Amino acid sequence: MPAFKAPAPGFSVRFSPFHENRLLAATSQHFGLVGNGHLLVLDLSAAGPGGPGLAPLFSFPTSDALFDCAWSESHDSLCAAASGDGSVRLFDVTLPPAQNPVRLFREHAREVHGIDWNPVRRDAFLSASWDDTLKLWSPDRPASVRTFRGHEYCVYAAAWSARHPDVFASASGDRTARVWDVREPAPTLVIPAHDHEVLSLDWDKYDPSILATGSVDKSIRVWDVRSPRAPLAQLAGHGYAVKRVKFSPHQQGMIMSCSYDMTVCMWDYRKEDALLARYGHHTEFVAGIDMSVLTEGLLASTGWDEMIYVWPFGSDPRAI
Repeated sequence: MPAFKAPAPGFSVRFSPFHENRLLAATSQHFGLVGNGHLLVLDLSAAGPGGPGLAPLFSFPTSDALFDCAWSESHDSLCAAASGDGSVRLFDVTLPPAQNPVRLFREHAREVHGIDWNPVRRDAFLSASWDDTLKLWSPDRPASVRTFRGHEYCVYAAAWSARHPDVFASASGDRTARVWDVREPAPTLVIPAHDHEVLSLDWDKYDPSILATGSVDKSIRVWDVRSPRAPLAQLAGHGYAVKRVKFSPHQQGMIMSCSYDMTVCMWDYRKEDALLARYGHHTEFVAGIDMSVLTEGLLASTGWDEMIYVWPFGSDPRAI
């Protein structure tokens, strides 16, 4: 299992949509409460005595914590990061740290906790903030394109639809998940998703009507936005808050989750025995997970133990 010791607790990890061996990670000193952050670019193909490993290609220090990161879907060297000082930072990893960030957007009034790049339109990304708003950005514009208001408490995450270029969803401490269309100022759907804060959500990559949410109540719920009065499925198995959920880009119905219980779980919400696997390789809260688009079955995780892991799930022969 390739692993890398980060300079600080990990909050987010993302596989590159262009390079199968490249990952992005956001870390923060002192668990994001005070101190600096680092945006890391890691290479999976570096070989060591025990086989393939993770090696740092680039490291970009920041003056405040980083809570999330996302690769550009249109340019292989661009990425964005969500910062604890309320800024959104755009990096070009081909440039040295002194020339980064290439853009610094300061519009949010509080911490930016989530960021997601549009995989369909590819020229826009979203930020989610503790100031209760979301903002739409374009890398080429000096200011946000639009601000979305409606949540009544911190917005922790945003996720673009994998099929519809104008549709996204948001997760909030107001216990709702909301579905938006960028052409409309208000949400098109409000789902009272959980009885506690909703920390994360993601869209099914095969069915554009299916949405999964993860909550402080320790559960994952799967929703059909066409009929959202009750969840299609509820996945119980984590011992503490569910920090992130991700749908597989390769296998319909498969969900990856991580939790403050220090585990990563794999699920198939369509099965009666939904829990497929549980990984307990972290020794602290697990805060970031991802599944590779380019290599089927390749998983990544990071947590407050300052570790970043990459490992295979399934039988793809290209997996490590």
